[in-house]
Amino acid sequence: MQKIIIFGQGYVGLPLAINACEVGFDVTGIEINRKVADMLNSGQSHIEDISDIKLKEAINTGRYRVVIDLSEVKEVDTILICVPTPLDSKRKPNLEMFVRAIAAAATMVKHETLVIIESTIEPGTTRNIVTPMIESISGIDREFFDISFSPERIDPNNATWRLHNTAKLVAGLTIKATKKTLNFYSNFVSNIHVCESLEIAETAKLLENTFRLVNISFINEMAIFCRKIGIDIDQVIKAAATKPYGFMPFYPSIGVGGHCIPVDPLYLANKAIEIGSPIRFIDLADQINEEMPGYFVGIAEEKLDGLRNRKVLVVGVSYKPNVADIRETPVEALITGLKQKGAQVVWHDDLVKEWNGDKSVALSSDFDLAIIATPHDYLDLTKLGNVPILNTRGSV
Repeated sequence: MQKIIIFGQGYVGLPLAINACEVGFDVTGIEINRKVADMLNSGQSHIEDISDIKLKEAINTGRYRVVIDLSEVKEVDTILICVPTPLDSKRKPNLEMFVRAIAAAATMVKHETLVIIESTIEPGTTRNIVTPMIESISGIDREFFDISFSPERIDPNNATWRLHNTAKLVAGLTIKATKKTLNFYSNFVSNIHVCESLEIAETAKLLENTFRLVNISFINEMAIFCRKIGIDIDQVIKAAATKPYGFMPFYPSIGVGGHCIPVDPLYLANKAIEIGSPIRFIDLADQINEEMPGYFVGIAEEKLDGLRNRKVLVVGVSYKPNVADIRETPVEALITGLKQKGAQVVWHDDLVKEWNGDKSVALSSDFDLAIIATPHDYLDLTKLGNVPILNTRGSV
């Protein structure tokens, strides 16, 4: 039975672990958060894509467990890196967790070990940073172990596109590494695209989400324009989408959040500046989306003729509908902006429940304004009664 370890048991690593376990791999998840590790080992999933039932089934096979200490792992054939690569306080790539994971993984590398990077990184990172690190720490030359890059493509709570049917990009440092990686994923992924180089696969991942950032920022500006001239942006998008070619609908929002769209483009932008080929669209798109929460604070001010001492309810605080994920959520900036204007702000989100030291409050008519930030399917907005509503997801 092939033994694999997966660094990170979150939205990327946990589905990967369970899918691998289901096809017969012996899987050990490495999770530095003891609370999360204990939850998983007890059969409690902390993400929407993996149910408690599916998790318990994997545990009961004896082929899945989670540890916080790598010393509990005796041998391994394949190592996968699925740890977050966020931004730092200056909105620059932060590889601290990634580098720690690589350093730890390198201590497990032997001859013929396969190392696969799924974390999002800048082009050239696998070849120029990761590979030399593993060589230095393991004491093994790169020709005796195999390293590949295969970027995650996880869309939390997407019932249609899951790990098994979403095309997987694969690229190895060598032809042998590529073949081994292809063989590994083909056990549970139906569509695999082999890239010609590590850098192509690394850049493709960044392009995917930069494309989305740029188009979301554009549609947000279009929504502002449509409001100014008094037409419904939703109807404009619906009309444009009747064209059977050359158009892809994007929809307005309070901004972008999550682990990909607000982060990945800035990894690309950072690399572009480093090599002297800046991509100006990224900076502009990022600026527009960073400004969207403030724009809606201004709209709220207009609606109420001032926000001081007004009771405002923000509905939905996660970054996208029907998930509890609050990473990079633009709702945080919205709430901060409202409070800076003197508003008394509380929030409702029964998926998130607790966040930033506060708890979700009930929907009721006891507010001066309700701002729909993230429209979960479960919401019953009739409970707001006659409270004025500001909808950040369409015409306002």
